[in-house]
Amino acid sequence: MSNADAVIAVLRTGHDSLAESVSGFGDDDLARPSGAAEWDVSQVLSHLGSGAEIFGARLRAAVDDTEYPGPDLNQNIWDKWNAMSRRERADGFIKADETLVALYESLDAATRDKLRIDMGFLPEPVDVATSARLRLSEFALHSWDVAVAFDEHATVSSDAAAALLHAKPDMLAWVGRADALEGRTSVIHVTTSDPGSVFELRLQAPVSVEFDLSEKSDGTLRLPTEAWLRLVAGRLTERHTPDSVTATGAADLGLLRRVFPGY
Repeated sequence: MSNADAVIAVLRTGHDSLAESVSGFGDDDLARPSGAAEWDVSQVLSHLGSGAEIFGARLRAAVDDTEYPGPDLNQNIWDKWNAMSRRERADGFIKADETLVALYESLDAATRDKLRIDMGFLPEPVDVATSARLRLSEFALHSWDVAVAFDEHATVSSDAAAALLHAKPDMLAWVGRADALEGRTSVIHVTTSDPGSVFELRLQAPVSVEFDLSEKSDGTLRLPTEAWLRLVAGRLTERHTPDSVTATGAADLGLLRRVFPGY
């Protein structure tokens, strides 16, 4: 199984699971506050549905060897979804995400290996595995936003967490707010579980992860991989921090939440 195959398989599993849940939601469920600030559950589904259409349009443009229609298409898609009712967003999400996942699944082995996709915000086109992983990152974290509306102990799925840990492209410098450090710098040794990994979080400008560990650190952080992913995505609030998370020294969770406020 290729890298792209594995990520696409996780997208399928995630879609089937979330679509099954959403199909059973009532109107009150769709109006619940989600894990995303200022969005109810239906608005998270709207974001996932519109994102599925945009990812799909970029993927089809690459397959057909045509230019992406441009930013006007994105805005038109967002406007369409913003105008939907809560029920329309839920039903539309299931359809749009199924279409996207099926499109990824339809790519043959050679295409999965050779195709390059212009994502619009990256310096150069990416392969299918990277495109699918970018979608998985969006999908997995927003799936958590939906799940936590019903279960405050919800976690990012373990298969998604494994596929996303240390994934390329590395967006940490983009999501990390070095200004929150107020000029301070520190080195944190991070140990994750399920899957296990050891790496170094360097709190500086820009914020980065390195795998050549310094002999000394200013603090340590131990946590499940899914909690690490939620931390850097601004979703490891005090209420939603597992008891298994331990932090010492400069690995102050309050500071880390300010460095990673979410997006």
